[in-house]
Amino acid sequence: MAKNINQEEIQEEVKVVRNSAAQWIEKNATWISWTILGIMVVICGVIAVNKYILEPKAEEAANETAKAVVYFEQGNLQAALEGDDADCLGFAEIAKKYSHYQQGELAALYAGLCEYQLGNYEEAASYLKKFDGEDLNIAPASKLILGNAFVELTEYGKALKAFEAAAESKNEIIAPVALKKAAFVLLETGETKKAIKAFESIKNDYPMSNEAQDVDKYISKYAE
Repeated sequence: MAKNINQEEIQEEVKVVRNSAAQWIEKNATWISWTILGIMVVICGVIAVNKYILEPKAEEAANETAKAVVYFEQGNLQAALEGDDADCLGFAEIAKKYSHYQQGELAALYAGLCEYQLGNYEEAASYLKKFDGEDLNIAPASKLILGNAFVELTEYGKALKAFEAAAESKNEIIAPVALKKAAFVLLETGETKKAIKAFESIKNDYPMSNEAQDVDKYISKYAE
């Protein structure tokens, strides 16, 4: 016989998982920045073969992004997003102005992170969906935050899809977090059996992760 599921408890647990997202971005702001900037260095190296056509614009975009990154790392999200009155365009304008360059795509990712932390979840999702990178750290991280934005918008189907994409990366740090978030979304939508499978995946595939430390209590709590 299935255990009685307390929806209020589930909603409270979902709230806790939600709130951890903004804290995760803030805690890892420098790591995110260095990883993204590392991608940009590679991009600039690749396009160097088109020196007289693409490189000037790409370098210009990279320089503009670097200015906004300073504000991002300082926690001045509004300036990072919208620029200042001096010479910083801001991620939003960079993403628009250089949309045909990969630097513009990376700026859109940054803009999404800013919007999320500012509580503008619809705008955050709009920016984060534009990022289609393949970096083993940043790509799943962007999907993780995208999923959180959809949760805040109560678009649970889209949230689940984003979390599953993050989990498929097999990233040792991000995948177990994504699986836990996916599990709570599944509980929220009444798919208890699938939620338990997600919890079990954390236990079996990522036993050393922080998320695995308390996963047994969820498996026991919601199992038949």
